[in-house]
Amino acid sequence: MAQPASGSPRPTKQSRTKPAEPAARNAPSDGPAPEGAAEVGLPLDMVLVDAARGPLRRLVPPAGTALRFGSALARRPGAVAGRAGELARELARIAAGNSELAPGRKDKRFSDPAWTGNPLLKRAMQAHLAAARTAWELIEDAHLDWQDDERIRFSATNLVDALAPSNVPVVNPLSLKAAIDTGGRSAVRGLTQFVKDLATPPRVPSMVDPDAFSVGEDLATTPGAVIFRTDVFELIQYRPSTETVREVPLLMVPPTINKFYIADLAQGRSIVEHYVASGQQVFMMSWRNPDERHAEWGLDAYGQAILDAMDAVERVTGQQKVALQAFCSGGIITSMLLAHLAATGRLDRVAGLSLAVTVLDWQKAGTVSALMDEESVKAATEKSRRKGYLDGAQLAEVFAWLRPNDLVWNYWVNNYLQGKNPPNFDILYWNADTTRMSAHLHRDFIDVALGNALTEAGKSTMLGTPVDLSTVTVDSYVTAGIADHLCPWQSCYRSTQLLGGRSRFVLSTSGHIASLVNPPGNPKSTFQVAAETPADPEEWLASAETVQGSWWPDFMTWLGERSGEEIPAPTALGGGGLTELADAPGTYVFDK
Repeated sequence: MAQPASGSPRPTKQSRTKPAEPAARNAPSDGPAPEGAAEVGLPLDMVLVDAARGPLRRLVPPAGTALRFGSALARRPGAVAGRAGELARELARIAAGNSELAPGRKDKRFSDPAWTGNPLLKRAMQAHLAAARTAWELIEDAHLDWQDDERIRFSATNLVDALAPSNVPVVNPLSLKAAIDTGGRSAVRGLTQFVKDLATPPRVPSMVDPDAFSVGEDLATTPGAVIFRTDVFELIQYRPSTETVREVPLLMVPPTINKFYIADLAQGRSIVEHYVASGQQVFMMSWRNPDERHAEWGLDAYGQAILDAMDAVERVTGQQKVALQAFCSGGIITSMLLAHLAATGRLDRVAGLSLAVTVLDWQKAGTVSALMDEESVKAATEKSRRKGYLDGAQLAEVFAWLRPNDLVWNYWVNNYLQGKNPPNFDILYWNADTTRMSAHLHRDFIDVALGNALTEAGKSTMLGTPVDLSTVTVDSYVTAGIADHLCPWQSCYRSTQLLGGRSRFVLSTSGHIASLVNPPGNPKSTFQVAAETPADPEEWLASAETVQGSWWPDFMTWLGERSGEEIPAPTALGGGGLTELADAPGTYVFDK
């Protein structure tokens, strides 16, 4: 589903031209703090594999990749010697005080004036920047294939970021100032917090106070009730807030590895709240947090759950059609289910499909695809098989190390070096509220991603039916984030080519979850949209227009065109034999 400080991004192979200038190398890869927080999201394949491995994997690339990298540089001794010479000359300029190396404008690691005003600190910072630049240039010089390139960059980013002088207590001026101002109490608080964080998974700095929010009081407060429950999920119906509602209801399918209230955060930032206020009938699935008893829940179990939810929604509303909006991993399952409905002659039950930051085609889908290898897959599936599930704390650790500067070292400085409490932010609280994934679903997701099975008709199945996404001929509304490093927008865009219906593709600002939690009223919010969806995403981008504001109203307009007539809003929740079982947000959301 990221936070304050931004650091040097991991340069990607897509931008492999000439090396960037020093400042550009340290430009942040996303926006301000709250948006950075939202970068903790749901990369499918790499996350599900890497969660079974230790932290050393993030610092050391696979042996084969390291060998090919070394061999590539050995074949280019002139380039290596040239880079070494450049580094030596730059270090000499730094020592003499003549270097012009500077961090990026938004690199908050070195924003304190002491980094430029103190000669020793300035030299330490510049030496780090020079070494980091040399590392990226050597990777460029190696000309590896895309997968090895991504793997090397991933490891190099984690190593380079870890070695930044801003992470060292006796060097970072913020640490020293805090110790002086508090008479050393900041160091005691920082050490105490460090020991506490290290004692329990995910063993990374806390990003939010665990008591900062309360689900049902501060978050997930849109009025409604659970009107249907199975072992797998609860179905929440939200109470209308308008006199009339659209005839066709919307069923929302959240991710399977996070809790549903990413779509119902604090008031004014809740997607559900906005939809209800727009006159939409809204239903939400809330997944159960599985444990070892539910090890055999796989794609079929979750696909059947969505089908059961659709049945319940139709019973309650008396309608024969349902619109679907699915997020991240929930979008994968939903797309496969719609292919099943198409194969069984029941696709007419679906009025429209919305996929949010969902990747269906994993071909060269960035780092999240590159880090897959046979050894990792075997280790990951075996570990979850033994336990019966993949632990949410392991996933949280992986999420953090995907953006170490934003999600680890920023909080290292704030929590440990300065002895401060982390700022409270609703998305970070949601992210820390981890869930497990059943062993069977874990294995199924990896199999689908590893074989890129959804791009080829019949290569995967749902409820016994071969999946062919081209048969999903309903209209689709596909959203992505332009700065999403987990689900690259180009990969999300390819869903428009796999699905058989007419698609509207919307490219939102920011990254993974920040592109979704994008309420109207933010003056910085924009999205891009085009009339057509050609095969080439860059062609789409060239023709897209930029629209000021949030995409939420645009989606409501699109959905309204497929939601039938306006009808009087129901005065009570439930119907068709279904009654209120519990107030929203239900009971499953509190499972730990």
